[in-house]
Amino acid sequence: MSERLEVVTIDGPSGVGKSTVSRMVAAKLGFTYLDTGAMYRAVALKSRLAGIDIDDESAMRLILSSLDMQLLPAASVDADVQVILDGINVTDQIRTQEISMLASAVSALKPVRDVLTGKQQEMGRQGRVVAEGRDTGTVVFPGAAWKFYLDAAPEERARRRAEQMRKKGQEVDEREILAQIIKRDRDDSERTIAPLKAAPDAVYIDSTAIGPDEVIGLVLEAVRNK
Repeated sequence: MSERLEVVTIDGPSGVGKSTVSRMVAAKLGFTYLDTGAMYRAVALKSRLAGIDIDDESAMRLILSSLDMQLLPAASVDADVQVILDGINVTDQIRTQEISMLASAVSALKPVRDVLTGKQQEMGRQGRVVAEGRDTGTVVFPGAAWKFYLDAAPEERARRRAEQMRKKGQEVDEREILAQIIKRDRDDSERTIAPLKAAPDAVYIDSTAIGPDEVIGLVLEAVRNK
């Protein structure tokens, strides 16, 4: 058996709390936090700003060939990874619901997957990384030493998302959020390329009825015991 990569992968559907858990686990372990989803969001935003139809493969390849993207550490464990796209900080722009849905579609495109998976694997090659996403344990780092799959009921994920938005002073239609979550789950799970699914050797954690601190504790315990 080949030696396992010193990488923790945390996969799961949207709104399940992967970012919070991944950031804190990385901080506790002294690992680097790799937000793969932010990379797909950045490509989605770049295509939107360029007015490109993502189904136009030649146009998307052109976008990818000129992709200038940097991921910088978050200001705190409670903040998102800073994303610099073409020299501009787009951290807030990539976190809208519109870009989230577009990122799901973009992530199903093979040219995008090929380029970003290569970048992610390069980042993780040195080890000591916590990688968050939807296929980090199945496709990006199949040789990771520790794999987790976080899940929660769609209704609970919609409630959490609505609560986050209200705290930011945004108007919320929780039924619309739930519908978007269900659609994204279906799109991510049914796509041909790198579908959302748990790796066979991943630890499954249902966070519907437990908070992030308990989830973080379960992940850290599993990592430290293996």
